[in-house]
Amino acid sequence: MNAVSGNMQPSSSDDAASIEAPPAVKQTQIIAIYGKGGIGKSFTLANLSYMMAQQGKRVLLIGCDPKSDTTSLLFGGRSCPTIIETSSKKKAAGEQVQIGDVCFKRDGVFAMELGGPEVGRGCGGRGIIHGFELLEKLGFHQWDFDYVLLDFLGDVVCGGFGLPIARDMCQKVIVVGSNDLQSLYVANNVCSAVDYFRKLGGNVGVAGLVINKDDGTGEAQAFADAVGIPVLAAIPADDDIRRKSANYEIVGTPGGQWAPLFEALGVQVAEAPPLRPNPLTHENLLNLFKGDAVGRGVVLDPATMEDMCGSEVLNKPSLEVVYEGA
Repeated sequence: MNAVSGNMQPSSSDDAASIEAPPAVKQTQIIAIYGKGGIGKSFTLANLSYMMAQQGKRVLLIGCDPKSDTTSLLFGGRSCPTIIETSSKKKAAGEQVQIGDVCFKRDGVFAMELGGPEVGRGCGGRGIIHGFELLEKLGFHQWDFDYVLLDFLGDVVCGGFGLPIARDMCQKVIVVGSNDLQSLYVANNVCSAVDYFRKLGGNVGVAGLVINKDDGTGEAQAFADAVGIPVLAAIPADDDIRRKSANYEIVGTPGGQWAPLFEALGVQVAEAPPLRPNPLTHENLLNLFKGDAVGRGVVLDPATMEDMCGSEVLNKPSLEVVYEGA
């Protein structure tokens, strides 16, 4: 999805031929956003994409979560037809999927949902892979956007959800977390995946962390410092944000109360370089929290066979035949 304009053209003069500098090459930034389910990725992305569009950027938002909730906030609670569902219906009818069947616009933001199988009827990760195959058939690599934002569920570790990192499909990753152990556990897993594929020659890096529902306790900031990534924004645990988000309202609108926050986040997302993180061990992750918060006083007490059987175990002689020299 790179757009290159112009070529080097020589121009002559009396003294010597000179070479004009080529126009700048425009490269689409493809950014994958990861986080624990329910942590606020969709809220963050809907408001971020809306604000970036108001800043004059061409933005495509792609939901890659089987719940298909990424675009709901953007479209005021309405869900748009998913690519996978639409493809199945069109195929059954002997028709081809058109871009207008799956991509929709609001105030300059282009948005679509990959979708996924119903519960118990298929693998969500395989659905993601199939969805991107369909995007390629629709001309994904010829589209002209400044930013493509991909919303991925971070606490599912099967192959499809790691696609952007494993296959260098994006330039950088942003993680969304909060001041709780589970969301930072997921964020640390994403950092581990980035580090792993960098060791194998990959190029994707982590641009930073967005702290959502920030209550000021500081664990997420401490995590970012420990793994070596910046905090791009801290969205407060504010009742106005919670209420408006629950009502499918965009809060990142120019001139609004939260406009400066999302304007600054837009700049950070655009400019933050992709870094190679230093993921934490599980014990070091636990150390970011107070002992009474995570129960570190618990001792692992090994079970015995008597415990498992609920009574004394009778040691019966083995009937196994042992051959000499075996």
